[in-house]
Amino acid sequence: MVALASQISCSHCGAPLPVQPGEILITCSYCGFTSVVDTGKAFEFEHSLILNTLASAQVFDTIQGWMKNSFVAPKDLSKKSSLIEQNLVYLPFWVVSGEATSHYKGVFERISPAEEREGDITNHYDWLVLARTQTDFPTRSYHLAMEGKIPFEATKIEKGAKVLNSEISSEGAVERARDEISNLHQYLAKDRVDKITDIKTNFDVSGTYYLHAPVWFLTYAYKDKRYQVILDGASGQIIKGDLPGEDFKLI
Repeated sequence: MVALASQISCSHCGAPLPVQPGEILITCSYCGFTSVVDTGKAFEFEHSLILNTLASAQVFDTIQGWMKNSFVAPKDLSKKSSLIEQNLVYLPFWVVSGEATSHYKGVFERISPAEEREGDITNHYDWLVLARTQTDFPTRSYHLAMEGKIPFEATKIEKGAKVLNSEISSEGAVERARDEISNLHQYLAKDRVDKITDIKTNFDVSGTYYLHAPVWFLTYAYKDKRYQVILDGASGQIIKGDLPGEDFKLI
């Protein structure tokens, strides 16, 4: 990628596009067009948006409801916790669609004598890839409702929400999806054989599309300590939550 200025202009509407290091695609907050950073040219492709359904005032109420229903949370957590900070962020994702088939060979040792077995694992995936390079966001715990997507429209995004841009190309997303699906199929194969001697995975990609989805990042305090919760802005479901006395719990 060529050297970049810190700001380019949208070639569709002329608005300024502030560029952060590492970004490959950048979405104009005025007209909604997405541009390739190294050329500054706007282009049209499938760019979707998942709408946020939670008003800012509802977010902590939702978190407190989760606290009340938790079996491991302190009983007074919902009453004595206080909101420190909450932010709505539209995260960029690539959705990589396709069919993956793995052929495995291995040894089944749960019986005596052990026997050699082989078989196939085939599944269709709409595999979600976070389009950022450095993050601990739990993508595999995030169950995004794809049927709720609409064509991207900047006016649908709340004032004050942060929109992150992609740091990964569609080709990079396909490679990441291929690696992650291969690892998943290896895990699934281990449920069928105790020792894998060979496994080959083919991922036939049928398409990719780009989308932004709303995620609330919240910090709350309880007994002078701070904890974090990540909340799906579309469904209102907890993606990941930190509870006093516990490590992060995947919900």
